[in-house]
Amino acid sequence: MSLPSLTLAYWCVLVAVALPYAAAYIAKIGSFRRRDNETPREWAARQSGWRARAMGAQSNSFEGLAFFIGAVIIAHQLGAAQAWLDVLAVAYVLLRIVYIALYIKGLGSARSAVWALAFLVNMAIVFAGR
Repeated sequence: MSLPSLTLAYWCVLVAVALPYAAAYIAKIGSFRRRDNETPREWAARQSGWRARAMGAQSNSFEGLAFFIGAVIIAHQLGAAQAWLDVLAVAYVLLRIVYIALYIKGLGSARSAVWALAFLVNMAIVFAGR
């Protein structure tokens, strides 16, 4: 089996897809039990503090995913310079990782600023085409 020849931007899409699951995994470490898997949303609703924030980061990561995927596809379709698109896609993923960390730590203002930066990077991806 060989890996498909994807652009770095497309690999970033795959990483971005994994981020919500990583946030949920962080929330569940040391607390989520086998019986909780019967009603995982009830378990999530009972959480507080950093675990609840990690679940919030998961939700927000899923919410922002469609825009990022669409932006990368649009940029490819419009013939964006690949190097620039790759830089923007990596920047988006790194900003989202920082966003998740800030969310979990409860640093709301910094988190919102990073969210805004990631949104602007997404907009730049859309308009990166020629």
